Amino acid sequence: MDRPLVSIVTPSYNQASFLEWTIRSVLHQDYPYIEYIVVDGGSTDGTLRILEKYQHRLSWWVSEPDQGQGHALQKGFSRARGEILAWVNSDDMLAPHAVQRAVMALQQHPEAVMVVGEALFVDTFGRPFRHYRVHAQDVVDLMAFTILPQPAVFFRRRAYEASGGIDPAFHYLLDHHLWLRMALQGSWVHLEEILAFARFHPQAKNWQQGEGFAQEARRLLDWMQGHPVLGALFRQHRRRILAAGYRFMGRYLLDAGRTRAALAAYLRAWWWHPREAAREAHRLAYGVLRLLGLGFLGPAYLHWKRRGLPAVARKRGWYNVHRLYPEG
Repeated sequence: MDRPLVSIVTPSYNQASFLEWTIRSVLHQDYPYIEYIVVDGGSTDGTLRILEKYQHRLSWWVSEPDQGQGHALQKGFSRARGEILAWVNSDDMLAPHAVQRAVMALQQHPEAVMVVGEALFVDTFGRPFRHYRVHAQDVVDLMAFTILPQPAVFFRRRAYEASGGIDPAFHYLLDHHLWLRMALQGSWVHLEEILAFARFHPQAKNWQQGEGFAQEARRLLDWMQGHPVLGALFRQHRRRILAAGYRFMGRYLLDAGRTRAALAAYLRAWWWHPREAAREAHRLAYGVLRLLGLGFLGPAYLHWKRRGLPAVARKRGWYNVHRLYPEG
């Protein structure tokens, strides 16, 4: 069968402690036709040394100031020549055989514009602690903030270009904004396989900049309402989508430490659509505990919950995913 070129872009900024694992996870793929591009925003933490170490195995790389992740991705994809595209942030990793399996899925489903795999969440040290399954079935699910595991998504170049590509005006939900536009180009394939490892750590953007995520969720709701195609779907499923938006805002406001604003968002979600809001009832409960001075119970619960290894990781012997990518 014809094996198309796959272009993978890594946007990077001051993530030297994780970047080498990201690079190795791409270079260890068994698919033979990969173009790998790294776009760094002028890091000052040792990133340049890592890029110089691997430069002979990169198709192109640059380290210079930019305007954020969206701008870096735009630069990377403008250089890409592949028929299939993907990006892996500088703290995430591809799972073994991910590219091979994504290409096969797209070849078997020529009508699909993208393939969506599943992900394992891993900690700073590479230990898996959660299996992230995909629950989005259609564009309405995406409109209701059912999040796809971004590093486990591979998409066709033609759909990316037809959708307008990355919008650098979005800094936090730029991936979800892109999936919504690409979903209007055609269907997607869900692979019930681990294609990526998404890293959670204290410096991660979704932990450090929760308020920014909440603000962009509000922007995304406004954008969907005014969209010529999505607007009609929004009106049809208005209560569910608004509830999901406020639920999403509540989650990130809680992460940002804005407990009262988070609880207000959760209550608005319950008013619009109780069933949708109930998907994160545990977070609402945690917000109440914070107000009562019992917020310490949340981290204790997370620590307890993360002790066990996800079944899929145990089955494959993935006790530490860093070991999958030896140097060389």
